[in-house]
Amino acid sequence: MHNDRDILHTLFEAALQAALPDGKFDGCLPEKPKGRTIVLGAGKASARMAAAFEEAWARTGGTCEGLVVTRYGHGVPTQSVEIVEAAHPVPDEAGLQAAKRILARAQEAGPDDLVVCLMSGGASALLSLPAEGVTLADKQALNRALLKSGAPIGEMNLVRKSLSAIKGGRLAAAAGKAQLVTYLISDVPGDDPASIGSGPTIPERIDPEIALAILGRYGIDVPSHVVQAIRSSAVTKPAVGGAVHMLATPKMALDAAAAKARELGLNALVLGDALEGEAREVGRVMAGMARSALMHGEPARAPCVLLSGGETTVTVRGQGRGGRNAEFLLSLALSLKGGSGISAIACDTDGIDGSEDNAGAWCDGSLLESARAKGIDLAAHLETNDAYAAFAQLDRLVMTGPTLTNVNDFRCILIRP
Repeated sequence: MHNDRDILHTLFEAALQAALPDGKFDGCLPEKPKGRTIVLGAGKASARMAAAFEEAWARTGGTCEGLVVTRYGHGVPTQSVEIVEAAHPVPDEAGLQAAKRILARAQEAGPDDLVVCLMSGGASALLSLPAEGVTLADKQALNRALLKSGAPIGEMNLVRKSLSAIKGGRLAAAAGKAQLVTYLISDVPGDDPASIGSGPTIPERIDPEIALAILGRYGIDVPSHVVQAIRSSAVTKPAVGGAVHMLATPKMALDAAAAKARELGLNALVLGDALEGEAREVGRVMAGMARSALMHGEPARAPCVLLSGGETTVTVRGQGRGGRNAEFLLSLALSLKGGSGISAIACDTDGIDGSEDNAGAWCDGSLLESARAKGIDLAAHLETNDAYAAFAQLDRLVMTGPTLTNVNDFRCILIRP
């Protein structure tokens, strides 16, 4: 395999395969209950997780029922678990109604029942059940403001928990009579279970003042009744949670890509699975590391790949069709200033970069020259958060469709002198 583009796409595919839930339930299934097995879940991977759980549970002789909510277009066929599709990243009525039904199913579970919760990235928006006194329109407006603010995902989820009747361990409290087991696919830096989908089944204390401080830090104004709802959301005595199992993480995906790179004769260095910061700033830093590897053999000796994960942010200033991975990659390419020897791919592992239809994009040393030949001002595209349009015109978008998993961003820089 000699083509840089093919190598980059092969490594991305290796990461995706490692992040799928198929086969991951074996060895971590609970005992069959006397009563029902009720499967509840939310997230971009939840439908695929439900199908994989059904298959593993059937091999033990067990049967199940339940309901999970996933993003539009991310559903898969299942045997007995109902799949509902709803909007992401801004919640809609379908997600609201699904969340109500999921909470009700948890509340009706008895002491002989087993409640299996399947949570993955995207559950925060998909499992949207506002706290008392808050409307869906309130949550939609706040979600839009948070998404444009540049706030890290952890801070966004802290705010979401303070306005939810189901997140922050409240689903666990509802299922308090039943045995509870949670399976997770992590899309958050550090793999904190309480942060994945805002932790519906992970009990924790909730301090309203923290959420209000976050809103103040990013200059987000909310109506007085929303402020009152946040102040009323305190949790001082968390519910008791059940067992928690991590099926897939960003590190697993990066390690799989690194192993594949070594099969292809490349040195592989994983820079970290929890990198955060402004996408364009991370792009500049990564460009410097790539140049160092090319010229000095540090931090890795070429031919090599520099792999990283995590979740960058974009503070929206322009009106373009962005995506944090495309913005990272455009900043990287501009910082490298053309030349041969360095190529890169940056994609969201759910197949959707931000709210667009691409997973991300890829570039090599010919990108700047191709842009000049077509009269495309790449710096202007970066300034207006319009990386999508730039890569689309240059035929460099990566289109996968829904991947049915989500372990956050995948970035791979290939250095071959």
